[in-house]
Amino acid sequence: MKPPTIRDVAEQAGVSKSLVSLVLRGSEQVRPEKREAVLRAVRELGYRPNAAARSLSEQRTRTVGVLLDDLRNPWFVELLDGLNSLLRAAGLHMLLADARLNRRTGQDLTGPFLDLGVDGLVVVGTLPDLAALGAVAERIPVVVAGAREATPVGVDVVAGDDELGARLVTEHLIGLGHRRIAHIAGYGAVGELRRRSFEYAMREHGLADWAVVEPSDMTEEGGYRTTVRLLSRPGRPTAVFAVNDIASVGALSAVEELGLRVPHDVSVVGYDNTSISRLRHVWLTTVDGAGHEVGRRAARCLLDRFERPGGAGRLHLAAPVLEIRGTTAAPVTE
Repeated sequence: MKPPTIRDVAEQAGVSKSLVSLVLRGSEQVRPEKREAVLRAVRELGYRPNAAARSLSEQRTRTVGVLLDDLRNPWFVELLDGLNSLLRAAGLHMLLADARLNRRTGQDLTGPFLDLGVDGLVVVGTLPDLAALGAVAERIPVVVAGAREATPVGVDVVAGDDELGARLVTEHLIGLGHRRIAHIAGYGAVGELRRRSFEYAMREHGLADWAVVEPSDMTEEGGYRTTVRLLSRPGRPTAVFAVNDIASVGALSAVEELGLRVPHDVSVVGYDNTSISRLRHVWLTTVDGAGHEVGRRAARCLLDRFERPGGAGRLHLAAPVLEIRGTTAAPVTE
């Protein structure tokens, strides 16, 4: 049996093919009763528009390329959910690619998206060379989400306010009475912003001499090894602030293996409020970096670029919230 065509819909609804096309495109130039007749015919016939034909007529594919820095990062799940919810509501579909895998295999990061004719590109996370997006931005709208590196002119950036988030953590620990506080730092602009904010807050409270910063690779293993080093030294810290939740999980393992208890002996704080942090046996104090909101704002920026192309890129920061759970408490001794 042949699938129904737009002509079949028009005949059943008693309207012209051009009016059916207007309804399917969401035009407001159709009377309500005509719109309902067309939509009823679409439902009854089970009609599905020919995406390829529509792309040719509209000169759009209704697809958005999403280049993800690392599929292993659980914070990106929240961001993608927010991004996709708004794109789908606008009739757009995501095409997802793993930038980390493409780099390892030597593949072009953005070329395949351009070959597929995507309408726009959202880059999620930190890529080695965001400046290279300039050539892409000259052809299609580009938005960077969840990163703070410098971007070319005309590229919007949407991220959480990392400086504020790190300040919330540091002041929470100081408010509990901690003085010897260590920060497991990360890399890239986001890691730098969180580190600088931690150090600034410690200086503001006269605790610069107590602040310790240890670099890591933002992985669970990195968080574990860094915490082992921190807690094996004389004058160990009573609190550890990790750059993300994944590193915090490693820190929790290190504390336990060294015969200490969280939060009795060591308080631990993460960042991102991922699903890991909300597991009952973890119940991690962390910063909610507003991942879902960052994703929605990134989608909104892209949709705005479709309507009003050109112009300078803008920075949009979503406000973070400290989620206090079971891994922080006042220090027993200092």
